[in-house]
Amino acid sequence: MSNQQRKIVYIAGPMSGLPEYNRPAFNTEALHQQQKGHVVLNPATLPDGLTQQQYMQLCCPMVMMADEVIMLPAWINSQGATAEFNLAMKCGKVIRQAEDGFAWYPTKEEEAA
Repeated sequence: MSNQQRKIVYIAGPMSGLPEYNRPAFNTEALHQQQKGHVVLNPATLPDGLTQQQYMQLCCPMVMMADEVIMLPAWINSQGATAEFNLAMKCGKVIRQAEDGFAWYPTKEEEAA
């Protein structure tokens, strides 16, 4: 797949308070997306030790750079992932559910293709 055809995808989901910061779920989805030929922006690769605000300062630009945002299960329980979802929606990004690839934004099928 040429660089012009490759999508840049950002993975969003819950991390705070979860075992290993939910990195296994992020890394599994990252591998899945890489196998599809996409460029993956994975916040689980960021170093430990930053504040929540610092993580968001790094992640929000990655959301804005992405063509699509992939939401991991239970993202709705995460303030950070919810903020990323809202930012992606505001920027008109395709937002997909990791479990089945369902695109709930944009709402028109042709826009999500």
